[in-house]
Amino acid sequence: MTKKFTRLIARRFTKSGYAYCLGSLFFIGTTASAGAASLNSEPANAASSVRKADIVIRGNVKDEGGVTLPGVSVKVKGASTSTSTDNNGNFTINVPGESSVLVFTYVGFTSQEIVVGSQTNLNVRLAISTKSLEEVVVVGIGYGTQGIKEVTSAVAHVGPEQFRQSGSRNPLDLIQGKVAGLNLTRTSGSNPNSGVSIQLRGVVSVAGSASPLFVIDGIPGANADLLQQDDIESIDVLKDGSGAAIYGTSANAGVIIITTKKGRPGPPRFDYNSYLRTERLGPNRREFLTADEFRQKIKEGQIAQQDFGSSTDFLDQLINHDNLSQNHNLSMSGGSDKTSYRASLNFRNLEGISKENSRKEYALRLNMNQKGLQDKLNVQLNLVTNFNNANLLGGGGWESEATKNPTLSNFKPDGTYRFDLTSTNEYARLFQETNYRKQQTSSADVKADLEILKGLTASVFGSVTRNSWLDGQYRLKASENSVENTDFPSGGYAYRSPFLSNAFAVEPTITYNKLIDKHNVTALAGYSYRYYLEEGGAFSNRGFINDLFHEDNIAQGSALALGKASMSSFKNDNTLIAFFGRVNYSYNNKYLAQFILRREGSSRFGDQNKWGYFPAASVGWNISDESFMDNVNFVDNLKLRVGYGVTGNSGFANNASRVTLGGGGRYLFPDGQYLETYGPTRNANPNLKWETKHELNVGMDFSLFKTKVNGSLEVFDRRVVDLLDTYTSPQPPFIQSSIYTNVGTISSKGIELAFNYAPINRSNLGWDMDFTGSTLKNVLDSYSNDEYKVLFKTFGGIGGAGALGDAIVTYEGERLGEFWGKRFAGFDATGKWLFYNRKGEKVLNAQINNSRDRAVTDLVKIGNAIPKFYASMTQNLRFKNFDFRVFFRGKFGHDILNTSAISYANKTWSGNLLKSTFDKYSEIKDTYMYSDYYLEKGSYVKLDEITLGYNFKLNTKYIRNMRVYANGQNLATITGYTGSDPDYVPDNGLGPGIDGRGPYPSTRSFMVGLNLGF
Repeated sequence: MTKKFTRLIARRFTKSGYAYCLGSLFFIGTTASAGAASLNSEPANAASSVRKADIVIRGNVKDEGGVTLPGVSVKVKGASTSTSTDNNGNFTINVPGESSVLVFTYVGFTSQEIVVGSQTNLNVRLAISTKSLEEVVVVGIGYGTQGIKEVTSAVAHVGPEQFRQSGSRNPLDLIQGKVAGLNLTRTSGSNPNSGVSIQLRGVVSVAGSASPLFVIDGIPGANADLLQQDDIESIDVLKDGSGAAIYGTSANAGVIIITTKKGRPGPPRFDYNSYLRTERLGPNRREFLTADEFRQKIKEGQIAQQDFGSSTDFLDQLINHDNLSQNHNLSMSGGSDKTSYRASLNFRNLEGISKENSRKEYALRLNMNQKGLQDKLNVQLNLVTNFNNANLLGGGGWESEATKNPTLSNFKPDGTYRFDLTSTNEYARLFQETNYRKQQTSSADVKADLEILKGLTASVFGSVTRNSWLDGQYRLKASENSVENTDFPSGGYAYRSPFLSNAFAVEPTITYNKLIDKHNVTALAGYSYRYYLEEGGAFSNRGFINDLFHEDNIAQGSALALGKASMSSFKNDNTLIAFFGRVNYSYNNKYLAQFILRREGSSRFGDQNKWGYFPAASVGWNISDESFMDNVNFVDNLKLRVGYGVTGNSGFANNASRVTLGGGGRYLFPDGQYLETYGPTRNANPNLKWETKHELNVGMDFSLFKTKVNGSLEVFDRRVVDLLDTYTSPQPPFIQSSIYTNVGTISSKGIELAFNYAPINRSNLGWDMDFTGSTLKNVLDSYSNDEYKVLFKTFGGIGGAGALGDAIVTYEGERLGEFWGKRFAGFDATGKWLFYNRKGEKVLNAQINNSRDRAVTDLVKIGNAIPKFYASMTQNLRFKNFDFRVFFRGKFGHDILNTSAISYANKTWSGNLLKSTFDKYSEIKDTYMYSDYYLEKGSYVKLDEITLGYNFKLNTKYIRNMRVYANGQNLATITGYTGSDPDYVPDNGLGPGIDGRGPYPSTRSFMVGLNLGF
C-alpha cells in the first residue's frame, strides 16, 4: 500500500461519510459531532443507565503527518461499545474502567490498541500500513474482484478522486485522459446528444464491432445511458487479453467494468450534488469573412460575387447564447449490518451551444443488500430507470451557414423567411420543424450469494435491460422542406419511429477459496446465457392540409392514399451461451498466477463454427517481497506481470451467416393479382466465425521513494486474425456477388505508462501529479488469402466540392491511417496546380497517374492520421481548505487533412470564404484538389480543465461536509493546426484525420458546483 494512495482512499471514503474497518468490508458511518454513535452505539437513553464507574474518554486521531482522520473506528475491546471520529478527528466514548482497551482502526492504517489507564484525553497517531493495499484498492476483473496487489493482468482502476470534474455528458467523460491506452474522442464536441468514440490499444476490426464491452454492476453489454456521474463508484478497464478472456467473444476491444455506489451499514446519510454550467464558443474556430470584408473583396475585384445588401452572421444566429446546463443528484443511504440501501434521484438538463439542441433526463436508482441465514446468504438488488427527452432538431447546419454569402439575409423584405433552391435556411428550420426522441431505459438485476461451506460460495446473477424510444418529426406546411417539395407542395411532413430492445442475462457461478499454509487458491466456474431482442419501425407521410395533428395522426397525410408514404419495420434477435472458469493461485502473496478458459457459442456464427475456446494465462511476481530487496530502501513495491490471452469479436449483424430473403418487386400473376416476389439477398456462409485476438502483455507496477512515486508500465503485442469483411464472391457457385467472411489480419504494438508523484503531503499542504502516456503502431498485416484477394482498402472520404474520393489508403502490410495523395510542386504562371510525378518531375494534374497500383502510380504516402504519442497530466494542489486541480492532455506526431481549406479557401466557391483564402492560399487559381498542400501537423496540447474548490469546516451536527467549486473546461489549445479544434478531429478507427467542413463548434465551459452531505 502506498502511503499517498492510502491517504487518498481514506480521505475519499471519509468525504463520502464512510470508513472501513481494517481487514473487512464493513463500513461505519461518520457523524459531525463528537460522541456520535456508530452502528453498535447504545440507544439515546443509554446515558442514564451508564454505571458510575464508567469513564468518559475524549480524544483526537491524526495520521503521522498530523492530518486529522475523520471516520476512524473507536471500539472498546471485548465489548459492543464503539463510535467513530467526527470531521475534525474528535471522538467521545464511555469505557467501564481504567483497564479498558480502546481499539482504533482505519482503512489503510495499522490498527492500534491503547490501555485507558488514568487518561481521559487521548491524542492518537495512526501509522500507515504499507502491507494492506490488497484490502483497500479492489478492482473489478469480471465475475469478481481482486486486490490490486494480486492482479496479474493489465487492469486500470479509476476512482472518484481521479474523475474529471467538468460535468460528464457520458460516463467515459469522467476518465478521459486517465487511462493510458484508452483513447476517447468526442467528434461532435459538446453536443449533448452525442456520444464518444472509444478505442483501446488501437483498431481491432474493419467491419465488426470496435467498441469495448461495458459491464455495469455485473450486467454484460449494459447501457451507459443508465449512468449518472454521482452514482459511479469506480471504473475498471481490462486492457489485455489475459484478463478480458473471461468475456470471450465480447472482449476483443477490451472490457470496461463500471461499479455504482451501493448501500453501506451506517447511520442515515443524505448527499446532494449539483452544478450549473454555461458554454461559450471556444478556441480554434475557422475564420470566415464578415459581411463588410466580403463586400470589400467584391469591390477590390478579388471575388466575382454579388452584394445583396444585408449583413448577416448566419452562424451566430444558430448559437444559443443563453445556454445553461444543470445537474442535481440527491441520494440517501444507510442501514444495518444485515440490511443496507442506497437510493438516488437525478435530474439533468443539458443545453448545447446550438439552439434547439438539448437533453433533459430524469433518473432513479435503488440498491438494496440483505443478509440472511446467519449471514451465509447475501442478496443484492439494483433497480434503475432513466427518462430522456432529447431535442434533436438543432446541432447541425454549421457548414451551410458558415459558407453562405454574408450579404444575404434569412428574411425577405416583408419579414417572412427567405428560401432558395441552392441551400437550406437553417435558422428558419429551427422554428418550422420539430425533431425529438422520447426514451426510457430501465434495468433490474439481482445477485444471490450463498456460502455452502467455508470457502465455497454459490451465486446466481440475473438481469434484464429494457430500452425503448419514440422518434418524431414534423415539418410545417410553411417550412422550406414542405414548400419546395414537388409532389405535395406546401403540404406538411410527419415521421414517427418506435424502437424497443430487451436484453436478458442469467449467470450462475460457484467460487471456492482455500488457504493452505502459504498457498492460496481461488477457483471460479460459471455459465452464461444472454439473449437480445430488438424490434422497431419507421413511418412517414406528406401532404398534410393543416398543422393540427403533427405526427400524432400520421395517416391523415395525402401521400398515403397515393402510395407515396413510406413504412418499414424489423425484428431480430441473437443468443450467446458460454461456460467459463478461472483459477487464481498465489504463494506467500509473492508468486501469482491466473488461468482462464471460456467456451462460447453464438447464434451469429456459421453452422460449422458454432463454438469457440478462449484461453488465457498470466503470472505475477512481487519482487519487493523477496529477501534480496530488504536493503533496497527506495523501492516500496515492485511487481512484474506477464500475460497472454485469446479473445473474440462476435459484434456483427444477426443472420450474417445465413441466406436471407428480400422482396424482388411486385408482378402480375396469372390470377390477375399483383403479388410480391422474394429471392435470396445474401449468400450463406456456414464457416463464418468470430474474429480472434491473440495478445501478449508484459507489465510492471512500482512504488518508490517512500511511496512518493507510484505507477505502472505496460508493453503489449496483439494480433487479430480472421478479420470480417465483405468480399467479391464467384458466381456460380454463389447466388449473390458478395459474401461476408473471415480473411484478414490486423496487429498493434504499444507502450503505456502511468505514474503518480506526490512530493508534499502535510496536514495543511499537499501537492501531487498524475501522468499517463502511450504510443502505438497499428498495421493491416493482410487482407487476402488463397480464395479472396484485396490488396488495399480506402477510407476517409474527403467530401465537399470536387468529388475527391478517399484520402486514406491502407495497403497490406502497411500502417493504418496513411494519407496517400499527390505531392504539391507549386503553381504554374497561370495559377494552375503542379505536382511531382514518380520521377520527381513537376507536371500538371492531368499528367498525374492516380492509380492505386504502387508499381505505376504517382501518388505517394504523404502523412499519417494516427497520433504517435498520447499524453495527459493532472496537477493537484491542496492548501488548508482549498483544493486546486489543473488537467492537460495532448496528442502528438500525426497529420490532419484540412477539408475546409480545400473547399472554402478556393475562389472557385461561390459563397463565403475563409480569410486564409487571401493570404495562405492566395496563389490558387485552379479547381479543388487533394494533395499534401492541405495536410497539416495535428499535434496539440490542451489546457482541458481547471478546478478550484473550498471545503467548509462547519461546527454543526446536521451538515457532514460541504464543498463548493468552480471549473473551466477547454480553456486553451496550443497547436499549429489552422482548421477547427484538432481535439474534435477523429483519430480512432480506419478513416481518421479528416477534419470535416461542418463540425459542431468547439466550446469553453464554465461551471459552479456544490457537494453537500447531511
